[in-house]
Amino acid sequence: MSEPDIQAPLDPVASELYEVWVYLSASPLLFLTLTLAAYLLGDWVYRRAGLSPWANPVLIAVLLLVGLLVVTDTSYRTYFDGAQFVHFLLGPATVALAVPLYRNVRALRRTLLPLLVALIGGAATAVGSAIGIGWLLGATEETLLSLAPKSVTTPIAMGVSEAIGGLPSLTAVLVILTGILGAVLATGTLNLLRIRDWRARGFAIGLSAHGIGTARALQINEVAGAFSSLAMGLNGLATALLVPLLLRLFG
Repeated sequence: MSEPDIQAPLDPVASELYEVWVYLSASPLLFLTLTLAAYLLGDWVYRRAGLSPWANPVLIAVLLLVGLLVVTDTSYRTYFDGAQFVHFLLGPATVALAVPLYRNVRALRRTLLPLLVALIGGAATAVGSAIGIGWLLGATEETLLSLAPKSVTTPIAMGVSEAIGGLPSLTAVLVILTGILGAVLATGTLNLLRIRDWRARGFAIGLSAHGIGTARALQINEVAGAFSSLAMGLNGLATALLVPLLLRLFG
């Protein structure tokens, strides 16, 4: 006869920590507090690194929170139930970007035509490249539809994705990844291309990296932040109109 499995008792310290975590996880404010703490820590690292794009505070906060959820075996639904107030603030935060726009309204008027051309070209490139690369890599139709609005801010992207038959949850992940990559790579790429005009730099960042990129642009230069927020808003509108049209034209 085989001996019965005997489970070793939990280490007392580990057992106490587990009980404390179970107690705290029942509090709706726990994950909101952890989210704010993770971002503040990321922002501290970002400033200590001299505002280096590679130390993006959003990226650091995401890595910390994902690691915590994995280690504690906490579901995303449990996390979201506690941190959903941050999600609610996405709308007001987006509207607040109108402030730097108002301060630079004269500069916007002088460059209206070039901005419209850049908007159409940028929006079409973002949608077309995402779908094209996904198709070449063998992505499913549902994944392709989720990829299409990845370059606009999260609330708009999720709404567009749901309307065209994509997965809003997958789109949200892709939007965050796009924003982080854009914020990290934008400065080096624009420097490499020798683009010095803050208006052009900001508009390019807003088109490709939406809110996360705009936050980065605002930290560097107010004019760049204003044009980035303009690009983010207009790109959301353009993508909401462009994606259904492209799908209808090309099936």
